Amino acid sequence: MIGFTGAAVDRADNLRLDEARLAALAAHEGARMMKLDGLDPVVDEEGRLVWTPLAPEGERIFLGLDGEVPLFAPIVTADPMHRGNAFAVLGRMPAEDAALWGGARSLIGWHGRHLFCGSCGSPTAPFRAGWGRRCSGCGTDHFPRVDPVVIMLAEHQGRVLLARQPQYPPGRYSALAGFVEPGESVEEAVAREIREEAGIAVRRVRYVASQPWPFPGQLMIACIAEALSSEIVLDLTELEHGFWASREEVAAALSGAPDAAFLAPPRFAIAHSLLRSWLEEQAGR
Repeated sequence: MIGFTGAAVDRADNLRLDEARLAALAAHEGARMMKLDGLDPVVDEEGRLVWTPLAPEGERIFLGLDGEVPLFAPIVTADPMHRGNAFAVLGRMPAEDAALWGGARSLIGWHGRHLFCGSCGSPTAPFRAGWGRRCSGCGTDHFPRVDPVVIMLAEHQGRVLLARQPQYPPGRYSALAGFVEPGESVEEAVAREIREEAGIAVRRVRYVASQPWPFPGQLMIACIAEALSSEIVLDLTELEHGFWASREEVAAALSGAPDAAFLAPPRFAIAHSLLRSWLEEQAGR
């Protein structure tokens, strides 16, 4: 399963404006609040999210229903770009818990970035069970947004292009990625980003999968494109090195082989799933 997907809850969108029903859910004896350390998940020895009884005070987000159990997350003040200890914990969290926390983290970060109205500058306050903010001045309603990001592999004669950013852990390489710009399709964004970051023209862009990424709130759109050449002209303002990885090198990295040519992206990142998908395609040829 792709990381941050598979949250097995009913989001119950139809209840978000029903104040009486929300009050009843908050008073439910089984109502639970997600425990957080700043924005990081707090987990037990098995990697499961820790939940506490719902406190009557404080701003919160109604996450949905787990069967009959109402689930909430607190709206806390924290730096939405700070990743804290989350990456160390995510590797042992069940997929459904990671997905539920990821959605909550994105929403909490969004609240922190929209304390004031973008139209008139007045303070805003949560409404719609935490799935929106309303301006106290002009009354404008603001709703959570996600930013589309393309993440892609360029392939050429049985190899894929990988690169690393300076802040990556030693040895780690991943797929190229970049934000979709206004007035641009996903396919156009893929072609532009590969050309800008690696100097390579591509064709036949194909979609593979998508992933919500809560750092702070993107939708990662994974694609594979056919490169027209293998000559790399790397944009050194964003990347420090790139190379063409063979099928054998990708397989070794994904399996965690000690002599692998590179360190693969973590399993919860869609770049890992994208490499695995490409490898499976190669095996079927």
